[in-house]
Formats: sequence, structure tokens, C-alpha cells
Amino acid sequence: MAKKRVACFIDGFNVYHSIDDLKKPWLKWVDLKKLCSNFIDPNQHEIVVVYYFSAYATWKPAAYSRHQQYVNALKTTGVVPVMGHFKAKDKYCLKCNARWTGHEEKESDVNIAIHMLNEAWKDGYDIAFLISGDSDLASAVKMLTQSFPEKQVKIIAPVNRYHCKELAAFSKKPAKILELHLQRSLLPETVIDSNGHVVANRPPEYAPPAGP
Repeated sequence: MAKKRVACFIDGFNVYHSIDDLKKPWLKWVDLKKLCSNFIDPNQHEIVVVYYFSAYATWKPAAYSRHQQYVNALKTTGVVPVMGHFKAKDKYCLKCNARWTGHEEKESDVNIAIHMLNEAWKDGYDIAFLISGDSDLASAVKMLTQSFPEKQVKIIAPVNRYHCKELAAFSKKPAKILELHLQRSLLPETVIDSNGHVVANRPPEYAPPAGP
């Protein structure tokens, strides 16, 4: 019997901020394809593509550099990055009259929705894994399940996050990322491509704590 094809769609900022809240920065250096493999039965399923949706905070040089290293590392594992952008937006406090420029991430929700539906239309998968807790994606998932009733959707909540009920309603068996899943899915300190070239080094900020 042919294995079920699994396509994974990962809300990068949802995952990042959930890990950030753990105060264990070394878990940010996570191999997303390996992380997704925690939720399949290798005898019945095959991961055919992993999409990573995010955007670079270009106005923060240190964070920008770390993010670039991470995306380069992900590419070596076969993950497909789909990068949106941030838009500067003027902010204003009604209480103190302070003004400042903030940044809002754009495109990721739309990109996730488009890619989930496009891959379904191309018959690129049997099961879609959506790792996110963003209720804004509920309409896209609803359209997907209505237009392609033969496709399954599995909603996977980021670590230490509750399931979004609007999304979980479309998943027969919602799952949740555990800290253990992250710990056993980390990228190596030095990431090397198939040609033996170093493409990324784990940022010092993501080094795991020294042993006893």
C-alpha cells in the first residue's frame, strides 16, 4: 500500500515566539523537518514537502543575521522558506501622546493559505500538517476541507500553546509540540550541505547549556 503523502506548513513566528517564551534559546535551532517527523508513522506516511513561512526583521542586525543563518540551515534539510516582509507603521499612545514607528509582519497568513490550497489543487499531498495557532487561518482551512474533502488536515499547536478552537475544529486528531520534540530535533552546531560546504553555524546565543 502506498504511503500517505504529508505536506507541512509551518507558521514561523507562531513557532518562534512559543519557543522564546520557554526561555530556552537553544531550542530555537530546531530542524523543522525532523520536528514534523515526530507526528508521522514512517510505515504509513511520507513527508513530501515542508514549507516555512516567516519574514526578516531587517532593522535588527543581530536578529536578522541569526535568522539568515537559520534559514540557510533549514534549506539543507529540504525545507522551503517562503519569506514575507515587515511594514513600518506609525504608533501613537493616547495616554501619553508618545509616537514611534512599529513594524507589522505581512504576507505570512496569505502565503500559508495560498500554498496549502495550491498544493491541494496540484494534488501534492494527502495530509496537510498546519503548525500554527492563528485563528486567521481558519477560513483558508475551511475552504480547503470543503473543496478537497479527500484531503486530511492535522492541526499541530506550537509548544506551550493551547489549540485554537477555530482551527482544531477541522482536524480529526489535533496534536501539540512538546518540549521533548524540540529537544530531539535540533540541528547540528555546524550545518554542511551535500557538497561538504559549511552553510550555517549555530549562533552563540543558541548554544545549549554546558553539561555538569
